[in-house]
Formats: sequence, C-alpha cells, structure tokens
Amino acid sequence: MSQKKLSGVEVAQHNTRESCWIVVHGNVYDVTDFLDDHPGGSKIILKYAGKDATQEYDPIHPPDAITTNLPPEKHLGPVEPDTVEKVEIVITDEEKARQERMSNRPPLDEILNLHDFEAIAKQVMTDKAWAYYSSAADDEITNRENHAAYHRIWFRPKILIDVTKVDWSTTILGHKSSMPLYITATALGKLGHPDGELTLTRAAAKNGVIQMIPTLASCSFDEIVDSAEPGQVQLLQLYVNKDRAITQRIVQHAEERGIKGLFITVDAPQLGRREKDMRMKFTDEDPSEVKQAGTGSVDRSQGAARAISSFIDPGLKWADLDWFKSITKMPLILKGVQRWEDALKAYDLGLAGVVLSNHGGRQLDFARSGIEVLVEVVYKFKETRGITFPNERFQLFVDGGVRRATDVLKAVALGATAVGIGRPFLYAFSTYGTEGADKALKILNDEFEMNMRLLGAPTIKDVTPDMVDISNISSHVGAVPGDRLYDSNYESMQHARLREVKSKL
Repeated sequence: MSQKKLSGVEVAQHNTRESCWIVVHGNVYDVTDFLDDHPGGSKIILKYAGKDATQEYDPIHPPDAITTNLPPEKHLGPVEPDTVEKVEIVITDEEKARQERMSNRPPLDEILNLHDFEAIAKQVMTDKAWAYYSSAADDEITNRENHAAYHRIWFRPKILIDVTKVDWSTTILGHKSSMPLYITATALGKLGHPDGELTLTRAAAKNGVIQMIPTLASCSFDEIVDSAEPGQVQLLQLYVNKDRAITQRIVQHAEERGIKGLFITVDAPQLGRREKDMRMKFTDEDPSEVKQAGTGSVDRSQGAARAISSFIDPGLKWADLDWFKSITKMPLILKGVQRWEDALKAYDLGLAGVVLSNHGGRQLDFARSGIEVLVEVVYKFKETRGITFPNERFQLFVDGGVRRATDVLKAVALGATAVGIGRPFLYAFSTYGTEGADKALKILNDEFEMNMRLLGAPTIKDVTPDMVDISNISSHVGAVPGDRLYDSNYESMQHARLREVKSKL
C-alpha cells in the first residue's frame, strides 16, 4: 500500500522550535530533536520550518544526509505536491552585485591558465562557496607550501631529441588516461554550480581522463555513475563510516557499478580547523543563536565542512585493511600518506598504491607537501628494498598545489604515476560550468604538449629523474621568485572583527 501523503497545510503548522517539520525532495521530516545538534546551527533550519527546504539543503549536503542522520521514525512520509509553502528567496543587494559580476565574466577564450579560473571564481562565487572551497587548516601554511614546493624543483631539459610527435598519455591502475593526471575528489560540488560533480564527469569523458568520485558529493553516487559515458573510468574516494555496515554497503555497491579503484582517506580522523569556512558560519548565524550554542555540548561553529563529516571514524587503523580486502576485489589505495614508513607498510600489505597528500592543506598545518614526501618515498624504497618507480605493482600518486602541467611533469619525473588536481576544477566549473572544466583540461593538455617538447621527452616514459634538480626540495627557507598569479589569488586570513564599526566619538 502506498503511504498516505501529508498536506502542505498540516506541515505548515509545525513551524516552531517546539515542533519543526521540513520538506526535502518531496518528503517530510521531523527535525525538532535535531535542531541543537545541527552542525550548521538551528537558525537556518527554523527559517524553513513548515516549508520546503530543498533549495537550501541541496548545495551543502550529500543527497542522503537527512535520511542517514535522522532515525526512521522521524521520516514522516511524502507530501502532496504543490501544497507546500516555499520560502520566498529575497535577492539581496550583495547577491544582485554578485550576479552582475557573473554576467561580466570574460569569454572562455580569454582564460589562459588555471590561475585565471581562480581569479574569476573569487569574484563571482557566493561567499559561502568560496570560503568552503578555498579554506585550509589553521594558518594555511601547508596549503601555500603545497604550491611553493614545486618552485624548488628545477628542470634539466635534454636537447636535440626528435620531438616532432609527443605523447603524454599514460595508464593509471591499468586504465588509459590521456594525461598523467586525474580529477581528484572534492566535496559539495553544488555549492559552486547547480550540476555539481556532473560537470566534472562530462569534462572527464570528453578529455579521456579519470574522475575520482567523492564520498561527500552533492550529487548522488549513482547519479554520477549514470552520467558517465560507456567505458568511462571512475574511482571512489571513501571516508570510512563508524558504522562498518554502511561502509560495506557503499564499497560493494561501488564495485557492482564498475568503480575501478577505492581510495581510502586516512588523513582525516578529525576535521582540520578551516577558519575561513568557520568565519562564514558566524556571519550566517544570528547572535542569539551563537549565544545559545555556547550553552550546549555541541560545537556548531565549524562551517560547512563540519556539517557533513561527523560520521567519519577516528578509530580507523592498519588492522582494518584486512577487512577491506575481504569485502572487495577493487584495488585499494591509501589517500593521505605523509611519510615513507607508512608507504612501505602499505606496500607490504599488498595494497595497490598510495596518494602522498595532506588533504589540500586542510588537515594538519605544517604537514609537508606531497611532492616533497614523494622524493623521500622513492629514495627510501630504493635504499631499503631496491624498489624503483614508476612501479606497476605499487603506484605513487601526489596531489595538492598543482596549477601547471610543469608541476605534473616534475612529479612524474620523480616517480609518480599521476597527479590529482582538485580546487582548480572546482573554480573552473563554478565560473563556467562543464565548459569551464573542459577548458581547464584543454589548457593542461596544451601545456603538456609544449613542455614535453621543451623537456626533450617524446613520451611520458622519457620523463625521468635526471631531468629535474631536487637539491633544494627539503629547504623551506630558500628564496625562489614568487608566483605572482598564485599570490594575487590567495586571500589573506582574517582576524575576528567588531560586529559593527561605529565612531568612537
């Protein structure tokens, strides 16, 4: 029997802190008991009490967030269509100004590099979206070091090599890729564009590159897989849930749907403090609500990031990897390895590889860059075991700070199979949608062609360690000419401020 539908009139009566119902995707939920636990604060929920909250909910929650976090008895059933009161969206002067800036974007053919997307995104994205995408941990030292580290590696190009034809295609976990890079997992795509992660799926298909699907995507996993072209290769980034039954269901469903590799995030037992994102939470919240929040046991001042990540298991340990092997035949890769000893452990456990990464500088500040850790890993594997890279049995990946094909080629020369790129694609689709993501990949493609020729490397296999000088990679004080494009996009951190500036007189 089909469930009786609730009327919008009945839902509208439950519009207070004492009894708060909301509608999301045509279903009614009783969120009364959840108000004080909501990491985003209660004010935003109460704004939609008795009404349809889908429009606000979608960009900042994975699709199943509400069904996962609320007990079944709070799922009240479907609502009669067209009877629910919708919140009238008031367009503020700030939003009108933002929309005007959006309409004044330069045409795509004036975007020459990945920095350009970031420069435009900073001006046209909503403040909340920009804060979430651009923020990093604490003083954001590691975030900036990720990019700066590539500037301490210099090329030693070969001359008089026939580079009439150059080929920068490669294989990642045995699957073809047109470039030695992949689109790495980044959460909440709909914050930047209504199509969210689907923009990346389409651009990846068009350009023959691999997309890593995030656990915390705004689009559902099946939606992203369904939008892929036949034969398109996709990977899955996994945050491990405290409830292992949920994790098992996600992993086995991914394998059934044809996912080609499972990248288990291991650098996030607790979320880093991303203060730009946190400040955005304070500006969204009513002062009285912040006050109330201080009396409870739940810290709700953590911005969008905290709101979606409370399920992640801080108890994940090495012994759990045997369990993962028992539930899937997908290649297992640890994402977030930051020292050679852990990379060697992963190798000895028979895993398929590691991503040398610090989570885009969003976790432990003063963690070293992935490219610096790559140098250490390759050296120590050879020294202790005689193992050299690239290596089909155990593949090394790097992410964080990449803005140019030259960055990727430096990592490849040092032994990486491929490099993950995240934020630049967020900025590309947030400003220009699928066309932006497509353009970003085409820019990189053009850069690869030119730089392969200038390096004297006809194929990716010809990009070798003797082509780079890494003598300063571990020096964190060396003077290198600044990257003006990167620096001009970087938004300085802010102090706490007075709520209202008034004359002292």
